[in-house]
Amino acid sequence: PAASQGDWDAVNAVAREVRGPIICGLARCDREDIVKVASALAPAEHRRIHVFLATSAIHREFKLRMTQDEIIARAVQGVQRALSYCDDIEFSAEDAARTEIDLLCRVVAAAIDAGATTINIPDTVGYTTPNEMVDRVHALLNRVPNMDRAVISCHCHNDLGLEVANSLDAVADGAGQIECKINGIGE
Repeated sequence: PAASQGDWDAVNAVAREVRGPIICGLARCDREDIVKVASALAPAEHRRIHVFLATSAIHREFKLRMTQDEIIARAVQGVQRALSYCDDIEFSAEDAARTEIDLLCRVVAAAIDAGATTINIPDTVGYTTPNEMVDRVHALLNRVPNMDRAVISCHCHNDLGLEVANSLDAVADGAGQIECKINGIGE
């Protein structure tokens, strides 16, 4: 679902008040979402726009009704649009843990070519294992020719109690960022 005005207002309040860290706002690869996030982040000293798009077969078929090539094109458009507002762009391949590895590598390479500086690998449904997360990170590092131009981030859920193990193993294999909850706050 799209964020509410309250969500945009909260991002804007943080962007106005907090100095030092990067303030990041999340948007679907959708023009309207990206414009709202960019506006909310405008007062931030350091800002990042994090765009996301579902990539797994189940999401492509039933939620988005898009082909693999359409997914790649939409991801590139989202990154490029976000890049017109700031130069720190994160791209998430939503449901990356269930996305076919060949497509994941293609969409990641395209997002980096479009200007993404961080690539997020979410375990959207929280069912992956540490070995599977490591395999994802390893594949990106070894199969995406421009991966050296971006940081790999992991975003794990705790449905099976493996969030910490998945995240730590991803970092041990080369991820440079973890998106996690702190003191029980967050996903």
